[in-house]
Amino acid sequence: MGDIVQFVPKSELERARLIREARAIYDSIFPSAASDRVPRDGEERVKT
Repeated sequence: MGDIVQFVPKSELERARLIREARAIYDSIFPSAASDRVPRDGEERVKT
């Protein structure tokens, strides 16, 4: 009870999907070591 449901436009969902797909493609072409890249949203920096 009392939960707020936020409307997310279909265009925003598509934008987020395309960004995830592009990042996956980029990472498959240009793999980088975990220690020299900047963490993305929701990721923690790996300490070596």
